[in-house]
Amino acid sequence: MKPRIILVNPPIYDFSAYDFWLKPYGLLRTGGLLRGYAELCLYDFVDRQHPDFSPAEAAKTNAWGCGPYPKQRLPKPTVFRQIPRYYNRFGTERAHFQAFLSGQTAPDAVLIQTSLTYWYPGVREVIEDVRRLHPRAKVVLGGFYATCCTAHARSLGPDLVVAGDNLEPLFSLLNIPCPAGAVLPAWELYPSLATGVIKLTRGCPFACSYCYVPQSGVTFAARSVEACVEEAAFLVRCGARNVAFYDDALLFQPEKVLFPFLEAVIGRGLDINFHTPNALHARFLTAEAARLMVRAGVKTFYLGFESRAADFHNGGGAKVVSADLAAAVEHLRRAGVDLSQVTAYEMLGHPRFAAQQLEESMRFASSLGIRVMLSDFSPIPGTPDGELCRGLVDLDEPLCHNKTAFPILSLGDETVGYYKDLCRQLNKRAALRSV
Repeated sequence: MKPRIILVNPPIYDFSAYDFWLKPYGLLRTGGLLRGYAELCLYDFVDRQHPDFSPAEAAKTNAWGCGPYPKQRLPKPTVFRQIPRYYNRFGTERAHFQAFLSGQTAPDAVLIQTSLTYWYPGVREVIEDVRRLHPRAKVVLGGFYATCCTAHARSLGPDLVVAGDNLEPLFSLLNIPCPAGAVLPAWELYPSLATGVIKLTRGCPFACSYCYVPQSGVTFAARSVEACVEEAAFLVRCGARNVAFYDDALLFQPEKVLFPFLEAVIGRGLDINFHTPNALHARFLTAEAARLMVRAGVKTFYLGFESRAADFHNGGGAKVVSADLAAAVEHLRRAGVDLSQVTAYEMLGHPRFAAQQLEESMRFASSLGIRVMLSDFSPIPGTPDGELCRGLVDLDEPLCHNKTAFPILSLGDETVGYYKDLCRQLNKRAALRSV
């Protein structure tokens, strides 16, 4: 008899959260590997199409499938006592998941996706409910928190923590042979699907000092173009029309996978709106890339631009300088992109904030006619920039990695408020100029 397995994407505990094409891609790829070996079902607390999702919040979904989550205000954890923000739980109600579990035949295992390290209270909530309602089920954690903070993840009491990409311990626990070959993620488990995600590559060739990927040991590699195209076609068959690239370096060596993938999407007439929330490297956004991406249906462009100050980038990955950003924006404009759909990410709260020239960088990006988005800094243990913060916060407590809390702790609420206000003002002016 095949084992019964429940896949769970937990609720979010944080000061703020927004559905920015958020999907548990690693969990779904694991589900794809288990397809045929197990009876699978999925509960995603932050699925906008789920029947349990708040109708009021679902109605706020924008044209690209994004929108707010239902939320419940919670008492702030002690480590956040100095943070003048409300702390919330985001996602479908806990009672809905409990009713879902109660209606299930006893599962053999529950696989839980973990994401940001400081979202672990949602993981703990799921474990508590599973232990109470199905105490014999094996509980398995995988994903970023499980990998980055493995010891802390084990303290939550799962039966197995999968750190990294090695799934052999999971298959051993389930007594299932380790599948070989490419498989499609288990998108069919969603009762209704409007948005999805895809990765054409794994790893990243760069060494940005704030990013965990260079510390992960994962070597950059392109996936099979054929496998990626079949994955995109499967997403369309499952109902997705908005698909986000989850790649860390989508534009690196594009002739190997991105260009042939986009050409195949065009050739097969796949009806997809693509999005790039993981920050494109503007230095590699050539005129050819811009034209092809537009032809293939890429609708929103997010460009990494931490600072226009060259000294800030020394030893930090040297992602983008002013000329790179300006050239990329011009290529997009000439390709016919509405510049209101182009956004530059600017980092707020970096430990080398003084060298960043943040205001000048924000004003420069805005002068190009594009939007600016502040990306709050999260101190990730093991990264060079994260370790610079060890004296300011307790990096061994994952809550202290919170990207809302850290800039306030390091810069002060007044300074953070100034830059947030400036961002809104610049974007408002850009919107008026485009009318």
